[in-house]
Amino acid sequence: PILTLAGGGKGYSNGCWYTVKNVISEDFYRFKVFYKAEKVEEPWRSVFASIVWMDENDRQIGMTEYPQTLDQKTKEGWSIIEQVYQIPEKASKARIELGYRWDADGTVHYGDFSFSEINKPMPRNVKLATVLHRPQNSKSTQDNLNQFIGLVEEAGKQNADIICLPEAMTLVGTKHNYLSAAEPIPGPSTRFLGDAAKKHNMYIVAGILEKENDVVYNTAVLINRQGELAGKYRKVSLPREEIDGGITPGEEIPVFDTDFGRIGIMICWDVQFPEVARTLALKGAEVILVPIWGGNLTLTKARAIENQVYLVTSTYDMVSAVFDMRGEIIDEATKITPLVVSEVDLDERVLWKWIGDMKNRIPRELPPRNSTIW
Repeated sequence: PILTLAGGGKGYSNGCWYTVKNVISEDFYRFKVFYKAEKVEEPWRSVFASIVWMDENDRQIGMTEYPQTLDQKTKEGWSIIEQVYQIPEKASKARIELGYRWDADGTVHYGDFSFSEINKPMPRNVKLATVLHRPQNSKSTQDNLNQFIGLVEEAGKQNADIICLPEAMTLVGTKHNYLSAAEPIPGPSTRFLGDAAKKHNMYIVAGILEKENDVVYNTAVLINRQGELAGKYRKVSLPREEIDGGITPGEEIPVFDTDFGRIGIMICWDVQFPEVARTLALKGAEVILVPIWGGNLTLTKARAIENQVYLVTSTYDMVSAVFDMRGEIIDEATKITPLVVSEVDLDERVLWKWIGDMKNRIPRELPPRNSTIW
């Protein structure tokens, strides 16, 4: 059966189909529904599900939940809204809504709704690593790589799933400039890092100056567990010093799927602006790796908070650390302890006072795209 809602020519339309289900307090349930949207400009705002937990007297318990819209579709083109919940203490009912709002011309069709009890899910743990090391008086790019490889090997011994290395790690401390340090990708540095990644069965994110024909980019590469180049990100937000030094900005903000989840990459000056991190989060990034020369710690924390993602920085002049979704430092690398490995649960839910699950509220409550300048 299909449930349909339409705007009916009214931009202020806001309504839902709803049902009430009995639940068992503190047990786990999976919510799932499929939908197809037609002529909906911003489905992440206009198409939504919500859940209100209620006690036996129909009084609301806690904040309203907004299950996550997944960044994937079925072969038939259906989008998916899905989330696992532990029922709050004292809750005995769930009012479940399938909604549509704020688009006069659009229509949404909901199908194959389910809300069923499941076993307690296993945590989705991942080990995130970062380093604090600044090469000095290096003789070559390879000398820099050799200095970092010991830290990479130590992370491998601690079973890190992914390690973040700093920005321009093949340049700092050498006599090179942006242009003379640039190399092809894939190239000698990615092959060297690939050998280490394969040896230790881990992902590596590292900042390298990239040369493609006559163009130079400030790039961060992603090496997979097999030692292969799995992707790269070319820095889109360039400070004037890099512009004057001959670097060209990138034009895309990609995300990358790993065997533990979806990640994104930012580089240094990107932290200064909210757009890059927000784009990565809306594309489903759960962890953002940040090779960074130096920057504003407050803004770095803000990027984690405002997008509800884990964030890992590797730096020379700021803080090399793993940040949680509250913007707090879980672990920090120091001169005494230049490597840290932090284990986090990517399925952790952070519930904020007066707000609830901000992670899933963000896309529902963003300003409309046509009201912004980007």
